[in-house]
Amino acid sequence: MKCHYEILGVKRDAGDDDLKKAYRKLALKWHPDKNLDNAEEAAEQFKLIQAAYDVLSDPQERAWYDNHREALLKGGISGDYEDDSIDLLQYFTVTCYSGYGDDEKGFYAVYRNLFELIVKEEMEHSKVEEEVEDDAFPSFGDSQSDYDSVVHIFYAYWQSFCTRKNFAWKEDYDTRQASNRWEKRAMEKENKKTREKARKERNELVRQLVAFVRKRDRRVQAHRKLVEEQNAEKTKKVEELRRKQKLDQAKLAEEYKEQSWAAMSELEKELQQMEAEYGEEFGDASESEEEELDVDTQEKDAEEPDAEELTLDEFDLYCLACDKSFKSDKAKMNHEKSKKHREMVALLRQQLEEEDDSLSLKLDEEEQEEENENEEEEEEEEDKPKQKYVVKMDLNDCICHNLCLYIFSFKTFQKTEEKKKTTESEPCIAFCLQKEVDFRCVTCNNEFPTRNKLFDHLRTSGHASALSHNAVQNSSGKNKKDKKKNR
Repeated sequence: MKCHYEILGVKRDAGDDDLKKAYRKLALKWHPDKNLDNAEEAAEQFKLIQAAYDVLSDPQERAWYDNHREALLKGGISGDYEDDSIDLLQYFTVTCYSGYGDDEKGFYAVYRNLFELIVKEEMEHSKVEEEVEDDAFPSFGDSQSDYDSVVHIFYAYWQSFCTRKNFAWKEDYDTRQASNRWEKRAMEKENKKTREKARKERNELVRQLVAFVRKRDRRVQAHRKLVEEQNAEKTKKVEELRRKQKLDQAKLAEEYKEQSWAAMSELEKELQQMEAEYGEEFGDASESEEEELDVDTQEKDAEEPDAEELTLDEFDLYCLACDKSFKSDKAKMNHEKSKKHREMVALLRQQLEEEDDSLSLKLDEEEQEEENENEEEEEEEEDKPKQKYVVKMDLNDCICHNLCLYIFSFKTFQKTEEKKKTTESEPCIAFCLQKEVDFRCVTCNNEFPTRNKLFDHLRTSGHASALSHNAVQNSSGKNKKDKKKNR
């Protein structure tokens, strides 16, 4: 059987107009009436032309013919088709070539010819001739071919080879024999499965052949060896560079660590010094900073036990509760606002109040004894509590005064380890210090070194004298007001 496209002399992608022109031209040429001398041959040729045009002019007939063209050309669709494709299995052995030269039986010549035959078969089954020209198959090359420009491109294409054959001769059913469209669709479905299976087997066979050839190709082996050497050399250089970088980094790290430790120690010292200066000047240091400053001052005091005594001007800038001296009034005022100072003042106030209460109890006992002695005189009994209350108030002032002096001398001259805590704020202490220290008996005009000695003298001698009448009235008025409030 001859191809319909060859009979009409057109390409396989020819349109209806091209088919019509070719048919008219050939029909006029081979019409029997025009060839009376050779009527039999003309009639036979005219039949082929007419049959070819009838098939190709019908879209459905042409589509079926294109799908089964190879089967029809090789023996028909009836089952007597014999596939004349190249047997690739005989090339899966090393006995098909002799050596790796470029001679006829050499490795490169044998497989180059084989792939050229495969390309020829694929081109015969291509529907469009331009498709084959645009998508050219890469060449296998020879023993001297460059790897990047020839060998690599060849294997990259053929390792993903896909055949262009449709394997229509493998179909089991002739769809033209179907009685209805449902039967025709079922036949087409089964035929499609058969064709796809044959295409898959062909593709796998060609790809396995390519893998077999590539494994034994000396050009690929030489390139692989070259790449391994290059990789080993690169790895060696990278390891050397990495080792060198590690050594440099370790050296720099050691140098940097020494510099950083020295710099940090100096910075810490400077920072502590600045914090101490600002804390002493402004009094806004935190509790932890104040504790550190206290430790530093204690260490300095231990190193310098013979410190100079504080003058009266320095005492104005000295905090008795916290045992700290300041450079300015502003710094002292800021310190008095701190939480720690307030806590110290509260604790010291509590201690002084406890001592004051104990002294008041002793005075109450003395007053009770004097009341028992003077029960006969009612006026004196009424005035004595007032007078004694005033004396009590005066004695309390003296007690506060004496305690303040005691704290001042104890803090400034002896430098004890434990801190005393104030009871009164700074105005109260200043008020107490303003009073003159005079432990003198008013009756006998004798001076005593301490108030305790004075109290003992007053108790034994009975020289306690009453205060002035105005003071008694003021104190009695206050007592009456207090009694009214208590009611």
